[in-house]
Amino acid sequence: MTDSKYFTTTKKGEIFELKAELNSDKKEKKKEAVKKVIASMTVGKDVSALFPDVVNCMQTDNLELKKLVYLYLMNYAKSQPDMAIMAVNTFVKDCEDPNPLIRALAVRTMGCIRVDKITEYLCEPLRKCLKDEDPYVRKTAAVCVAKLHDINAQLVEDQGFLDTLKDLISDSNPMVVANAVAALSEIAESHPNSNLLDLNPQSINKLLTALNECTEWGQIFILDCLANYTPRDDRESQSICERVTPRLSHANSAVVLSAVKVLMKFMEMLPKDLDYYGTLLKKLAPPLVTLLSAEPELQYVALRNINLIVQKRPEILKHEMKVFFVKYNDPIYVKLEKLDIMIRLASQANIAQVLAELKEYATEVDVDFVRKAVRAIGRCAIKVEQSAERCVSTLLDLIQTKVNYVVQEAIVVIKDIFRKYPNKYESVIATLCENLDSLDEPEARAAMIWIVGEYAERIDNADELLESFLEGFHDESTQVQLQLLTAIVKLFLKKPTETQELVQQVLSLATQDSDNPDLRDRGYIYWRLLSTDPVAAKEVVLAEKPLISEETDLIEPTLLEELICHIGTLASVYHKPPSAFVEGSRGVQHKRIPIRSGSGESSESQDTGGAPGATEAPAAVIPSQGDLLGDLLNLDLTPPTSAAGAPPGPPMPMGGMDLLGGGLDSLLGGDIGGSPSMGSGFGAPAAVMPSSLNAPVGGGLGDLFDLGGGVGMPMGTFVPPKTLWLPAMKGKGLEIMGTFARRAGVIQMEMTLTNKAMSVMTDFAIQFNRNSFGLAPAGPLQVPTPLSPNQTIDVSLPLNTGGPVMKMEPLNNLQVAVKNNIDVFYFSCQYPISMLFVEDGKMDRQVFLATWKDIPNENEAQFQINDCHLNSDAASNKLQGSNVFTIAKRTVEGQDMLYQSMKLTNGIGVLTELRVQTGSPTYTVSLKCRAPEVSQCVFQCYEAALKN
Repeated sequence: MTDSKYFTTTKKGEIFELKAELNSDKKEKKKEAVKKVIASMTVGKDVSALFPDVVNCMQTDNLELKKLVYLYLMNYAKSQPDMAIMAVNTFVKDCEDPNPLIRALAVRTMGCIRVDKITEYLCEPLRKCLKDEDPYVRKTAAVCVAKLHDINAQLVEDQGFLDTLKDLISDSNPMVVANAVAALSEIAESHPNSNLLDLNPQSINKLLTALNECTEWGQIFILDCLANYTPRDDRESQSICERVTPRLSHANSAVVLSAVKVLMKFMEMLPKDLDYYGTLLKKLAPPLVTLLSAEPELQYVALRNINLIVQKRPEILKHEMKVFFVKYNDPIYVKLEKLDIMIRLASQANIAQVLAELKEYATEVDVDFVRKAVRAIGRCAIKVEQSAERCVSTLLDLIQTKVNYVVQEAIVVIKDIFRKYPNKYESVIATLCENLDSLDEPEARAAMIWIVGEYAERIDNADELLESFLEGFHDESTQVQLQLLTAIVKLFLKKPTETQELVQQVLSLATQDSDNPDLRDRGYIYWRLLSTDPVAAKEVVLAEKPLISEETDLIEPTLLEELICHIGTLASVYHKPPSAFVEGSRGVQHKRIPIRSGSGESSESQDTGGAPGATEAPAAVIPSQGDLLGDLLNLDLTPPTSAAGAPPGPPMPMGGMDLLGGGLDSLLGGDIGGSPSMGSGFGAPAAVMPSSLNAPVGGGLGDLFDLGGGVGMPMGTFVPPKTLWLPAMKGKGLEIMGTFARRAGVIQMEMTLTNKAMSVMTDFAIQFNRNSFGLAPAGPLQVPTPLSPNQTIDVSLPLNTGGPVMKMEPLNNLQVAVKNNIDVFYFSCQYPISMLFVEDGKMDRQVFLATWKDIPNENEAQFQINDCHLNSDAASNKLQGSNVFTIAKRTVEGQDMLYQSMKLTNGIGVLTELRVQTGSPTYTVSLKCRAPEVSQCVFQCYEAALKN
């Protein structure tokens, strides 16, 4: 009879009965009772109350009963840790049992009981099992070390288990070797920087010897470990490849893919002219082809991996095109993947075959598949020039079928063909125009509009065609609206007399009636270009376009290299690095393919100081007044140089509109150096101090870091906590958190950069827009290493106040542009004005008194600080940390009055009276300053410093 009977009981009072049965003297009854307990546990009933009774059943010679008790123990040990300690003695005893199966069972269960209290008792039995005479016990103990390390890493290191594991790599039994490698790899993954798997030619030789005799999973562990080894030279690389190659004929697809991974990696080390290199390429094809005869799910995994292999080395499968032809009964996910690989393998030699297949696919019933097939025909035309004409005629045949979605896809790809081969196939435009009315998808409509605008001079009724789209302008998608705007401007520049009304109509719709900022901005730019300089407009809008590339969807090379190192894992199926989808505390190692010595690949120098053109004035990031068309795509974001070169001439004004608003309104009535059109060019001199302020300035603005009299930073400087400046959503994966600090007289912009994208980020640079106090970077943004996915680094950027000045709203607002290899990102942040308080801001008493009287009463502002529980001395000390100096203190009727002064980097002095009433949590601050605009910001700094 089967064990299903144990799952059918529904009696009440069951726990009591089971308790009695578990304590029975009869062995059979005891065994039956434990089976019932396990059955109840399996269906989700709580049988933890029986813990002591079940543990008592451990003292038995019956292996089946012992297994059941251990199963129960693993399940409930975490919720009953105190009870679980009762089982420790039995474990210790079982680890010395003459039967190796019981010894292994005991050590396996010990590894699965994740209770801290027990782990230290298990060290001695585990040590014995690691040196057991039976290989089955040793291999089980090896895995147990990895489990124990996960619970208590320090304990494993202190007990020397890691060294014992390393010794097991030299074990005589291949299964022990495989498990030791698996355990060490697992531990190394959670400690990426530890050199646990210290692989050398001797240990590699032992692994390769064990490889032939392992089980299939053991082979996978060893092959994955080999993939992490970097051979010393091409001879060693060839030797390893020769010994791994037989694994390609293994029945298990996981072993095959792991072997392919090792070979793909080590091939990089082999010279291309070596005979063995060609032989290896030929040997790699058959196993990959064999994987495609498996069931669809396995086929899909194989195809995703083959997709990567073909991008890295298309020559491996260049003669195997027929294998990727689609079968009628393939699931859609397999069909689409095969189609992708067919295009990657398409070449002049096989293009006729491929096109015949694709044309056949375009008549299928599956809409998604047909669409991709039509796109594939276009991609073949772009990839293989000799086939372009045949592809175009095939596409025209498909358009004649009048199947709506086929026509739309065909028009989208013909647009790309026109861009790749200009002035070659324009004769088909008439056919395309006939199908204008049937287009209802945004991408197809946008493609057709682009064709009409680009070839307007060849289409007699181009204006009528575009006007027909204009009728429902506001109902169109943004993609179509933008394309329509550009196409009509192109048409106007080609036929100005006939289309003046049309262009005015579209510009009006785009700028006045639209809520979309992209559309509005493009409309304004065209409007101003056309009204200011039609010749320039023609050069911009009708400029020669660059040819589109053959492969637009190739994976970026560094990511491809990393994915090749992860063949046979989820990363190779998702086509994303593990860091993009593996969560948790484990550090993810970024793997790279080894580079053959002498390949000439040099790492990029981090020091750009000697780069040509480094002395040129950097381009303004945020467009300045006269620079309407800021070239945001090719920004030169080199750090500001201190060389006082001649400032660049002002760019040609276009429409004279101030994009940033506010103009060059002098912040404090001072005289601004440099012309308004200079934007944020760093050559502009700093603002001159207003002559009405009589306070002495000391070193003036010539002292770059405002160190003044060499005053050191007082202890207890208040630094605001970091806030989110650039969210990852806006920064295409780059997240920036930051704050400002003043350290040893230097203003620091302290940032935490996090890469939440899937690709590596490099080439960081930063620029500021003009701001109220002339803040500018004192040097380049030093990001020490390329920022890998999911990596976070802290950087500190020193600032000076020698940049261009423009009054901002609010006064302490700072507009920042950060550039990296992906894009340029803009954000605004607010700096605490206390960062600008200099160390020599303490006034003489007589000067303080005279200045207070001299500043008009209307310039005085009064604020209250609530919930502050410091006495006047503590408040004075805290504020001195932020360079707010107490000149005098007097006490009147239990109220302390502190008279304080501070000086900003541009020489503005601020005078304050702080009233502290004993026993009251409310302070009163009176501020006097010749530039009352700063009072609110100064008060905010007072409040922040005193409350933190």
